[in-house]
Amino acid sequence: MSAIRLLVLGAVRQHGRAHGYQIRNDLEFWGAHEWSNAKPGSIYHALKHLAKQGLLHAHDVAPSTAGGPPRTEYELTPEGEAEYFALLRAALSQRDPRTDLMSAGIGFMVDLPRDEAVALLKERVRALTEWRATVTSSYLPEEGPGQLGHIGEIMRMWVHGSDSGAAWTRGLIERIEGGAYVFAGEGEPFVGVLAQGQRNPYATGDADGDLRG
Repeated sequence: MSAIRLLVLGAVRQHGRAHGYQIRNDLEFWGAHEWSNAKPGSIYHALKHLAKQGLLHAHDVAPSTAGGPPRTEYELTPEGEAEYFALLRAALSQRDPRTDLMSAGIGFMVDLPRDEAVALLKERVRALTEWRATVTSSYLPEEGPGQLGHIGEIMRMWVHGSDSGAAWTRGLIERIEGGAYVFAGEGEPFVGVLAQGQRNPYATGDADGDLRG
């Protein structure tokens, strides 16, 4: 499963309709270029690919002030909306999603109802706990190196990751159940995107007029 796919669909959805530079700007504002493959080329490629798949509708609008071909704005199709929520639910509930995918899921979790977000995160804890029990039924990391030698450190790393992942997820569940954050249907959500023309303090690249698509 691709984190850039979820990130691009989610960012477009937050705007309703947006061009490529806005999506790039938002993802850089979130720092996604540091913890995922949300680099400019990947973002523009994903937008075009998702449009070809029928998950985004591409609108050609007036040419940019720099001239050249019309700028393209994107919005989710019904199929794109369904794909977005499928990716989001999978990212939150899987035992071991890639870090960038889990990060994207947390970034968009408030698009779900509170109870559903909690249920998905509890599923992740259940899967982590079940996996740990399966592994440690035949491998006990506390017994020392044993016959595996230094290779045993691989399993120690995974068991430690399982324990810490479950502990962090339980803490998040507790915060959500305690009323943290505004989830779908509860009121005005946190605004995590930049307004049109708003300067991005973390931008790394070209001026708005130089980018189309």
